[in-house]
Amino acid sequence: MSMIQALNAPSKYVQGVGALQVAEKYIGNFGSEALIIADPFVLNTAQTLLAKGLGKIKYRIERFGGECSKPEIERLKTIAVNEGVDLIIGFGGGKTLDTAKAVAYYAMLPVAILPTIASTDAPCSALAVVYKETGEFEEYLLLPKNPEIVLVDTRIIANAPARFLVAGMGDALATKFEAEASSTRHLPAMSGGIATASALALANLCYDTLIEYGLTAKTAVQRQVVTPAVERIVEANTLLSGLGFESGGLAAAHAIHNGLTVLEETHRYFHGEKVAFSTIVQLVMENRPTDVIFEVVDFCRSVGLPTTLNELGLEGIDEQKLRKVAEAATAENETIHNMPFPVDAQMVYDAILAADALGMLD
Repeated sequence: MSMIQALNAPSKYVQGVGALQVAEKYIGNFGSEALIIADPFVLNTAQTLLAKGLGKIKYRIERFGGECSKPEIERLKTIAVNEGVDLIIGFGGGKTLDTAKAVAYYAMLPVAILPTIASTDAPCSALAVVYKETGEFEEYLLLPKNPEIVLVDTRIIANAPARFLVAGMGDALATKFEAEASSTRHLPAMSGGIATASALALANLCYDTLIEYGLTAKTAVQRQVVTPAVERIVEANTLLSGLGFESGGLAAAHAIHNGLTVLEETHRYFHGEKVAFSTIVQLVMENRPTDVIFEVVDFCRSVGLPTTLNELGLEGIDEQKLRKVAEAATAENETIHNMPFPVDAQMVYDAILAADALGMLD
């Protein structure tokens, strides 16, 4: 067994109010003609915000089709090659950013990642989560390097609905527990080596930051203002969770999330909302101390993350459907097999129902 450790990170991480207005200063070194892949929701914003911030960088904006799927990646790659650009810029949410990373990889170009929401830990990673055009999880595309730069303007994050920031907290919530489980067995993480002490420390800092500042950050963003707590949570959701999962390791929580995506009813819920519930399921499987489980459950309730199946649109779900989730979560190459004990579909099924019962307690 290799004991080589590895830590992945973007070349540069920039965060703060007004960061987009000075984007050229940070991005200009990487290219002078860009294809901007923009989320449909922020297409108009992209025009106004980026025109000023990108300064001398020439660009064309292309609308993202909505799903990080192989046909969409191929379509945008063709445009990039035909236009002869030397830089890809992703502007939007997780799927847009993952698509930009994949396009840059296939077009052999550098990529700048500009998140408009802090709803997942996708921005910093050398990874794209590829879905089928119908929305089910297809595969993890592991990329040879992380983005050249991740630039986060917290003013834009604070102007987005608070639900996005909260979903990001749900995604980040799993980081510590998955890294701990995976690193127990000294398994290689997505970085290609076993977890470094720094990756585990970042995963812990991520969790502590959520517990400390999550509720105050959510409350500020509901008023569309940026406070120090908001800055801390944006960093936890984006940077700490990103480095923590990629170099610390994934385990049950993300596999159970992938299992949940087989049910149409869960598609209207965000990635991080499903991960939050799946984290509680993992803690049940691990038989974590009651106070640890309830710290997580109480945190989820305080910020408005789901703690029950009902809250994921699965009210009165029948056994057969739930078993499908458990089967998908334990598929052959799933990250659930990074847990420090053998896992089967029955265990997952039982833990989902037990977690649901805990989430219903007063």
